[in-house]
Amino acid sequence: MKPESVLVDSNVFIEYMQNGRDNARKLLSCYDSTDLVIWGVVKAEVLRRIKSLKARAQLESFSSLMRYAPTPVTTWDQTWQLDRKGRVFPLTDLVIATCAIAEEA
Repeated sequence: MKPESVLVDSNVFIEYMQNGRDNARKLLSCYDSTDLVIWGVVKAEVLRRIKSLKARAQLESFSSLMRYAPTPVTTWDQTWQLDRKGRVFPLTDLVIATCAIAEEA
């Protein structure tokens, strides 16, 4: 994993959809698309908020430029370990955090 890898979190997509900010263009002007990483849980989080086919197409277009990182099997055990340490967070946030750690993003 290159040190400049960047996890593109759901807030980037959601802000784009709500405020019309072109976060995709901004990210692509700063990073190579292969430096941008997305996980299934992030995409699912955004898809749950999408109501129009146009917005879905925009998400698909932007996310197709990025590197898709699979969720490692170890994620689920690491999520449980974080939870047992008293760090209680929403499941999606824990999964995103453990995936980012695994990918060094």
